[in-house]
Amino acid sequence: MAGSIDALLRQNAHSPSYFALARAEGGHQADLIDFCIPCNPYFPTPEMFGRLRDTLETILKYYPSGADTITAELCSTLGLNPQTVAMGNGSTELITWIDHLLVRESLATPIPTFGRWTDQPLETGKRVDMFPLPESRDFAFDPEAFINFIRERRSRVAVICNPNNPDGGYVPRQDVLRMMDRLIDLDLVVVDESFIDFVDAEAVTSVADEASIRPNVIVLKSLGKNFGLHGIRFGYLVANPALAGTIRKALPKWNLNSFAEIVVFLLKEHRAEYQASLARLALDRRSMAQQLSSLPGLKVFASQGNFILVKLPNDRDGVQLRDYLLSEHGVFVRECGNKLGSTSRFLRLVVRPPQDVHRLLTGLGAFLYGRDKSHLITSVPEPRAGQFEQVSPRLQVTPIETIYQTRAS
Repeated sequence: MAGSIDALLRQNAHSPSYFALARAEGGHQADLIDFCIPCNPYFPTPEMFGRLRDTLETILKYYPSGADTITAELCSTLGLNPQTVAMGNGSTELITWIDHLLVRESLATPIPTFGRWTDQPLETGKRVDMFPLPESRDFAFDPEAFINFIRERRSRVAVICNPNNPDGGYVPRQDVLRMMDRLIDLDLVVVDESFIDFVDAEAVTSVADEASIRPNVIVLKSLGKNFGLHGIRFGYLVANPALAGTIRKALPKWNLNSFAEIVVFLLKEHRAEYQASLARLALDRRSMAQQLSSLPGLKVFASQGNFILVKLPNDRDGVQLRDYLLSEHGVFVRECGNKLGSTSRFLRLVVRPPQDVHRLLTGLGAFLYGRDKSHLITSVPEPRAGQFEQVSPRLQVTPIETIYQTRAS
């Protein structure tokens, strides 16, 4: 088992599919708790899944509508102009087309980060300028240092993930806008906001509204990550009409499937539930970070994503821990040894409900200290002010349309 799981988890910079993990486990996934794939555990609602089950035969038998129809409905829900949007079969399809159509010679991106932003351009012969995020500063992104790095390397495309994967670091909106202003001369600036709906550090977070009117900016979104529906494979980008149109023209006619269409048309009815899921997950993230920080020797990094990066003590290895948690506790975790700029001492742990975190902490305690540490779950001290939040969190979740319609003064 350990060998096959290790091959799956270390073969590239992306997490394997849940199906592959389950098969490697012999199909025994009923009691498996997945801290590896970053899903939203509270959305879709049981009612939405019921609607999908009721329409399963129709979904599977018939072609979906064209992408224009599905895109128009999504834009109506989010308050976007369809001319500034292109929808893809997952954000990876859009990354592929961005690379093929808009990246000519070189791309700069921080590391560690989402693996497709380094792997995709390398696969097509581009130069990738990798800007290391210093562990000594908890992988904090310094926009000014990144701009200087781009100038020194003469990179033509810049990419940042905000929040970043795997550390969950968030760059405030105004800092991103200033960076975009400074890089107006580049061929392209991409801000991958796949996890930005999970941010509660400030009221308005996305720069998608600015992307629609700037000459060289694309903002990427992943609906699968936000909605907890990775299997449907749907994402979108926002850019000025010319850039968005360039991508749209390259996409296949039926690149979006019928599951994606049904979910997009359900969103208007369930926006309140979606916002509630984000608020609930933010509370879980704070609680989970507190509990992880109570384990001696385990370093916990501040996160605004739906995952938390931790670093193991010097004498502990993430591969061994990953295999132990799987075999002894039925818990999958993401060991980050195959991510550029990381090592196997780092784990990315998806935020999950408290009862699941209890099992994770029990396994972590047993592995790290040789005895059960589950009692720590009920004796977590109150965190110090600002210990896990990079900026004071907002009290209410901003309505989804406001994220796109509000412009900074």
